[in-house]
This record gives sequence, C-alpha cells and structure tokens, in this order.
Amino acid sequence: MENIPVVMIIFGGSGDLAHRKLYPALFNLYQKGLIHDHFAVIGTARRPWSHEYLQEQVVEAIKESNSSFDEKDAKEFASHFYYQSHDVTDVDHYIALKELATKLDKKYHAEGNRIFYMAMAPRFFGTIATHINDQKLVGSGFNRLVIEKPFGHDLASAEKLNQEISESFAEDSVYRIDHYLGKEMVQNIMPLRMTNPIVNNIWCKKYIANMQVTLAESLGVGTRGGYYETSGALRDMVQNHIFQIITLLAMPEPKALDSDHIHEAKQELLDSLVIPTPEMVKQHFSRGQYLASDDEVEYLKADQVAPDSKVETFVAGEVNFKKGPVAGVPIYFRTGKKMKDKVSRIDIVL
Repeated sequence: MENIPVVMIIFGGSGDLAHRKLYPALFNLYQKGLIHDHFAVIGTARRPWSHEYLQEQVVEAIKESNSSFDEKDAKEFASHFYYQSHDVTDVDHYIALKELATKLDKKYHAEGNRIFYMAMAPRFFGTIATHINDQKLVGSGFNRLVIEKPFGHDLASAEKLNQEISESFAEDSVYRIDHYLGKEMVQNIMPLRMTNPIVNNIWCKKYIANMQVTLAESLGVGTRGGYYETSGALRDMVQNHIFQIITLLAMPEPKALDSDHIHEAKQELLDSLVIPTPEMVKQHFSRGQYLASDDEVEYLKADQVAPDSKVETFVAGEVNFKKGPVAGVPIYFRTGKKMKDKVSRIDIVL
C-alpha cells in the first residue's frame, strides 16, 4: 500500500528517540512512497517549540542519519510536521491537540486515520491512553497505539498498564514495539530454522550443546543516566530484546507464520521456562558495572546516577526451557554497556 493517509501524534516529539530513530525512519517511508501527500505528524512535548523549529530538527535528524542527504526532499518531508507544547496530565492540552489533529486531517485528507506513538517515559503511557479515549482524539478511520519499551517496571505495573490501555484501545490496535525484531539478523531466524531442512533436522538437544546470545554496546550511558537508573541492563535489554530473540530460537514451530500463531508458540515456550531458584541465580547469573575509560567516566560518576547505585550495566546468565525443540539445551545471554566492541550475535554451539 502506498501513500497511506494518516495523522501521527508523537508524544515525546522533542526527545532523543524521536530525533535519532523515528524521524529518519518516517523519512525512509516517505522516500519509498508509503507516506507522501496525505500524512501529517504532530510532535508534542513540554518544550515551547514552534512548528518551524520542529521542522528544522526533523531536517537535522535526517541529515545526521542519511549519508545521501537531499535537503530539498528533507524540507518537503519536514513541512508535514507540526508541534504543540503539551502537558500529558492537562485535559485542556488534549482538547487543543484534538483540534489540531482534526484540522490537519482535513488539510491532508488523512481519512480519520490516527497513529499515537509513545516516545516518552513509560509512567505516562496509561495516562495518555486514558486521555486519548476520554477526549475522543481517536479518528474515524483506523487507530493505532504504539508503545516503546519498557512496558512497566515489574509484573504488577505491566498488568496495571495493560488494564489502562485495554480500557481505551482494542488489543488489535495496540502495538508493543521491540525494535530488535526488525533487525535483519533476527528476521532471518525463523526462515533459517523452519525452511532449511538441514538446520531444521539438527535443531534439537541431540545436536546442540548450547546457544549464546550476545548484545554488547561499546558506549556508556552518556547523558541517559537518569533513565538507566530506573532500568539497568536487565530491564533495558534482557526481558525484551534478548528474550524475544531467545523465543525465536527455542519456540516450537508455529502452526502458521502469522502473528497470532507465532505469539501462541512463544507463549507456549515461555510457559515452560525453568524459574531459577535463589541458588541457581547465584550460580548462573552475573551483574556488574563498567569502570572509567579514556573517553568516559565510570558509571557511578555519570550524570544523574546515584553514587552508591547498585544498578547493573552488565548482566549475563543462563535460561532453560522444559518444552520446545531445544528443551534442556542451556541458552546463555550476555549484554552490557561500555564493552570492548559493539556486537550483536547469536552462536549455536554443536
């Protein structure tokens, strides 16, 4: 489908995620013709920006990410962007946001289609979803709510967030995004496993000694110490990115390669996860923090990090499953900041 009509509202439109990832990604869609004439993007955040300043930021974001930068094309794309200073807890701001979205829908013939993208602190996700519903920001066409990780802080908060969102959006309209699933390496796991008969026949405990997933980053936390203090490597990388990769490696073959059946296969696998005892945790899991290097201070001296913080910047461990084609095969993972090299790899040890 080309030239999809839509008004997208990005909550957190002045943030790092929007600048580094979302704006360049939307520009890629624009260049491919998937969005072109009939789209508009509203960036919202607390900062008192103007439409023009946001458009300048969008052009700059594209320039930073695109080696074949075309300024004319980028400016034309950015002309579809608008900004509204917004307090996510203020009802009046949602009313103003609705008015702007309605105006842009008419201007760009967006057919009442809406995408709401949460690119901000997760503690506001439920609040925003509730206000979107209460103030009737949803359009008359399709509506999508896109949520970045982390999805809650623990089981209780994740369940609470699910409840708040379900009261405002149907489940098939909610997209909990894990961008690692879009990486080519991860996209190739299922075809490699399930369409290659040689690989498929040896994908079992009889032939595989262990599996290893490594997601190493060479950079430290930089200016994101405040966020990292609330997550650490375990919440930032393991319970989302790494476990998504592990489920693709270890899940039973789905009945069909569609989202519902893949979800069922993943759920079946996760239900068989061997829950580690405290003794197993001591034996099979490691946590740590990076020290100072030539180009960066140690984690404990990073901006917005508590000097006595116990938050891990490195974690490694082992997981096992009771069911699935590789039941009983140890699966090792490791991830961390400020590692020697930036590496994303999967090792299957026979």
